[in-house]
Amino acid sequence: MSDRLTDVGSARLAVGATALLLAVSAVGVLVLLLTLLPGGLPPGGPVADGGDRPGSSAPASPPAPTAAPVRMPAGLPDTAAVSCPDGARDPGRDVEVTDAEELQEALDEAGPGDLVTLADGVYEGEFTASADGTETDPVWVCGRAGAVLQGPGTDDGFVLHLQGVAHWRLVGFTVREGQKGVMADGTTSSVLQDLTVTEIGDEAVHLRTGSTDNVVRGLTISDTGQRKERFGEGVYVGTAESNWCDLSDCEPDESDRNVITANTITDTTAEAVDIKEGTTGGVVHGNTFDGAGMADDTDSWVDLKGNGWLVQANRGTTSERSGFEVQEVVDGWGTDNTFDGNTADVRGPGYGIDVKDVDGNRVTCSNEAIDAEEGLSTIECT
Repeated sequence: MSDRLTDVGSARLAVGATALLLAVSAVGVLVLLLTLLPGGLPPGGPVADGGDRPGSSAPASPPAPTAAPVRMPAGLPDTAAVSCPDGARDPGRDVEVTDAEELQEALDEAGPGDLVTLADGVYEGEFTASADGTETDPVWVCGRAGAVLQGPGTDDGFVLHLQGVAHWRLVGFTVREGQKGVMADGTTSSVLQDLTVTEIGDEAVHLRTGSTDNVVRGLTISDTGQRKERFGEGVYVGTAESNWCDLSDCEPDESDRNVITANTITDTTAEAVDIKEGTTGGVVHGNTFDGAGMADDTDSWVDLKGNGWLVQANRGTTSERSGFEVQEVVDGWGTDNTFDGNTADVRGPGYGIDVKDVDGNRVTCSNEAIDAEEGLSTIECT
């Protein structure tokens, strides 16, 4: 009995195998016939080794290029948002001020760990600071937008002048009505955050004469250039070569590794951000620019003449010419800069990113130009 069952099973297996072979052969014949017909295999058919589909005159689309990683400048300061402490740190003092005299006295006497808190109100005058905090115990000056440092008018004066200070944190208050808003000379490792700077004769914020490793974060800047349009920048870094002998012993103003991030800059008559020759290794990141108030001879939101800067993830709208610009005004400056992930809604006759005959700069293909008559960039994106 078992021998009969074995014979029957073997026979069934043989029949099944024969049927399978016939089916495979039929599929093979069908494929062969299709390849011989005009037009070959239908679209979507198999393509060996990434080659052309039979019968097609166009090659298969190549894979999208993989962009090289963006090189971040080395040694940048911490760009995380800061929060005003509940009280002064030991050994600092907790000082609350309500008028201009009290404020200047607190700035004069400031030391590591101090917290100066501004009550809402108007503080008329020009204010200076010249003491140092430390890395672990900075000097804090904090207030709400209703605490207003008001200068003498748009034709004269620095509303707030940081003179050779280190490790300061200026947070939250308003600065208005001076020739300059916040001027930082020789200032290091300090943070300007969430300030409102408006109604200024020239530039709103200026980092110069060796101001390094600072962060300008979350500022609302508007209505600059009320004295002279061509000086109405939002944030100005460094010193023009024509002023080096007046301000930096005829040497480049090495205001390096500064970070300008998450600011909203509108109604500036000159550039939203002007980065001068002589500066190196900073970042302009995540800012919003509106150039509707630009003077006719202002070319861009960001005018870059330094070296080794990263300009990343910014968005601008409306420019008289181009969105972003690189220039060489002094030999050897205006190179090794990277533009990555920016959106330039130009609405004008220029480029998204205008690199003016300067070698060594990079524009990644993640940048976007909208309504820019000349296109994305003067150099090929990579």
